[in-house]
Amino acid sequence: MKQLLGVINLDHELDHLNELTYFRCGAAVPFASRYRLIDFVLSNMMRAELESVGLFVRRKYRSLMDHLGDGKSWDMNRKHGGLFILPPDWNDPTDTSLGDLQHFHNNLDFFKRASAKYIVHSGSQHINTIDFQELYSYHLEKGADVTLVYKKIDHLEPEHDPCLRLEVDEDGNVLNIHHEKNHPNIYMEMLIMEKELFLEQVEYCIAHGESYFFRDAIQKRRDKLKIAAYEYTGYHAVINSVASYYKNSMKLLNHDEYTDLFHDNQVQTKIKYEAPTRYLESANVSNSLVANGCIIAGTVENSVIFRGVQIRKGARVVNSVVMQKCVIEEDAVIENVILDKDVQLSRERILVGDSKRPFVIAKSSKM
Repeated sequence: MKQLLGVINLDHELDHLNELTYFRCGAAVPFASRYRLIDFVLSNMMRAELESVGLFVRRKYRSLMDHLGDGKSWDMNRKHGGLFILPPDWNDPTDTSLGDLQHFHNNLDFFKRASAKYIVHSGSQHINTIDFQELYSYHLEKGADVTLVYKKIDHLEPEHDPCLRLEVDEDGNVLNIHHEKNHPNIYMEMLIMEKELFLEQVEYCIAHGESYFFRDAIQKRRDKLKIAAYEYTGYHAVINSVASYYKNSMKLLNHDEYTDLFHDNQVQTKIKYEAPTRYLESANVSNSLVANGCIIAGTVENSVIFRGVQIRKGARVVNSVVMQKCVIEEDAVIENVILDKDVQLSRERILVGDSKRPFVIAKSSKM
């Protein structure tokens, strides 16, 4: 859709996933046995056929750049438009911009050269299957300056505590934006607005010494803008802590949860040509997600297993997440554990965490 320009802004996403973000930004964290968190928002933009997508990153982005490459997996390796990875590069000695406004100020050419008239702005922590074309139509119908996307949550969880809330009237207009923890309307850090208005707001905020686009251009100036609210009703998960990552990983073992996320929703990721997983005679696998390229000779129960994992004979993996190319030796046992990439667990080693506070082993550890 040539009318929409995608902006994925990772500047405000802090390293809340502890060991999982020691060596990568949150958007590059593996999820659901074969994907990264960035894959879901990028796939949403791919399905809407956005001509260009700009990815704004500040730190720990080597892993993310390796994963995305030239954007081919998301059909974004094009002669015109496509995926633009825009790391920070402040070469202007007169630049006074701060926060994520620095990204926009130092990449004005990206916005001005794009033919799109509207911007879709999103982060990566809210996993969803939104239809951006439907959002665009709603925005035009409302005649708003800005349309914010929210999800009404029936049962609030700890991961919702840091999220902003939207006060919405019966006509779908935003009355207030606040942090009241008991309010159910969770702002999904996603909005759509006209590109020229976006750039005007960026320039205004920089001129007045502001730092962050949403807080200073939208939240603080809501009385000067017509702000509409779009209620999203599909699959939704917030990944902003180790606990929320683990809980939502385990939820995907439920057939209904998995279907809500992946049924009729094309989610793309980096293509890796690996052989199917081999299950040896001693293997016993139940209620688990297992990616390709694995060799399993032990027991796996209620777990998420990524590509290239080796689980030796006699080993037991229960209620755990095991990321790419881990090796679990004979008779080792893990329960309520997250193993990051390339972890090697020695023979007869036992690791047991709590279902609400899983035991996390950092990337490339040997135990």
